[in-house]
This record gives sequence, C-alpha cells and structure tokens, in this order.
Amino acid sequence: MPSTESAAGVAWDRRRELQAFDDTKAGVKGLVDAGVTALPPIFRHSPESLEGITSSNHVAGAIPTVDLAAPRREDAVALVRHAAGTVGFFQVVNHGVPAELMAGMLEGVRRFNEGPAEAKQAIYSRDQARKVRFASNFDLFSSAAANWRDTLFFHLAPDPAPSEELPEAVRDVVTEYGHAVTKVGLSVLELLSESLGLSSDHLRDMDCAENLNAVCQYYPPCPEPYLTWGTKRHTDPGFLTVLLQDGMGGLQVLVDGKTWVDVPPVPGAFIMNIGDLLQYFTHS
Repeated sequence: MPSTESAAGVAWDRRRELQAFDDTKAGVKGLVDAGVTALPPIFRHSPESLEGITSSNHVAGAIPTVDLAAPRREDAVALVRHAAGTVGFFQVVNHGVPAELMAGMLEGVRRFNEGPAEAKQAIYSRDQARKVRFASNFDLFSSAAANWRDTLFFHLAPDPAPSEELPEAVRDVVTEYGHAVTKVGLSVLELLSESLGLSSDHLRDMDCAENLNAVCQYYPPCPEPYLTWGTKRHTDPGFLTVLLQDGMGGLQVLVDGKTWVDVPPVPGAFIMNIGDLLQYFTHS
C-alpha cells in the first residue's frame, strides 16, 4: 500500500501504521490507555462517509416490541411479520433470560476489555478458525478506515471451545448465556416461521439455530468521535442476531431506506435483527 498524506498534509505509510497498531495486540483500548488525545489517521473516515446520516427519535413504532409471553400468540406473530417485512428489527421482552445473567455477560465483557492488557494479548488473533479470539477491526487491513472498537469473539455452538480457553472475566457466564440466548432465538424462529404461514418448527429444522457465535463489541472513549465510526453501516450476514445493548445507547437502524432511527436501550430486552441469510431464504 503506497504512502499517502495525513489530515495535516504529512506523508505517512498507512500499511506501516496499521501493522504497528495491530502488533500492539492491545486494540483501541490500548491507545486510550496510552493517553492518545487525537484520532490516529488510520481511524479517520472520509467526510463523505460521515455525511448524510440523520437521526430521529420520533418515528413511532419503527422498532416494535414483541412480548414473548403475550396471551394472544397471533398478536406476537403479526408484530413479527410486520417488523421482519419492513425494518428487519424488533425488540423482545419476557423472553425468560434472567436479568442477572444479562447483566453478568455485559459486566464480564467490560471487565475483560478494561482489565490487564496481557489477557487480551494472549488471545489476540486474526485467525478465524480460532474459537476464542480478541482483535480490533476484522477488516483492519482491507477497509478504507478503521472503526473505533475492539471485539471479543466466541464460537459457542455446535462445537464450543473448552472452558479453559475462555478469558477468566467471562468464563463463569458465557456458556450459560449462550444456552439462554439460543432458547430465545428458537422462540423467535418459531414466530417467524408462523408469520410465513409455515409450521412453527420450519426454520429450526433448517438448522437456522445450529451455529452460535458471540461477538462482543467494546467502544472505548474516543477523543474525536465526529471523525470516525464505532461500527459503520452494515447488515449482519447470518440468519438471526440476538443483540444485547448496554445502557449507553448509540445503535441506529435504517428505516424506509432513508432515515436513521435511534434504538434506545430497553431494560431487559433483546434486539432481534433479521440477517442476510434468513432474508435470502425467505424472500418470495
């Protein structure tokens, strides 16, 4: 990759800077811990990619909430049918996952990312065959600009990593959390199947819930957040994403192909995202 110019007009070798950042194995949090006060050039997105996104908190019902314990199942099915066929997102409540388990997962991820650098460096890897790994930006060397986030990844099913390979900060919670989230996903797949006029077990029998990965995103404080993204615009590639937000917020979804809508955290709720594969297999 050739040399280019930074925002200050000084020639720099982007590939070398990317490699130097990657070699620290400390992620974005490592930059924060080192006292960075300006956004490094590798994280600076073009002005064009940062323009044109508007946010609105006033699109009523854009992201509906589905009660998995609703007395009238047909009401839940109708809500899921509408949400999946329009915006592709909805929130679920009364899903049966204990609040303390959800809080424990969030806290474990926070402890890992804010803990000793050695624990992160020990599992830092870009080898996608590894079942437990930590890295910053899976597309670091191929994207136009890096995002301001670090990622802890687990493969939980069907062949999970041994417990001893899990970071200590999450070891006591991640497996139980994975089992609980799988049950939520199966319940939602039943509703989705019924919303398509199929038997409730149709999508489950297609093995839509056989593979489970936990992708834990961490966004450290950014010195110049208006110049970068935490996570840029994207779609999820799998069947179904079960997303647990913390209380910070920041998630936005695109409605009607033109309006970015904030998704405020709802205590105790999971956000469901229809993935590319599910959209492909159910497209009529």
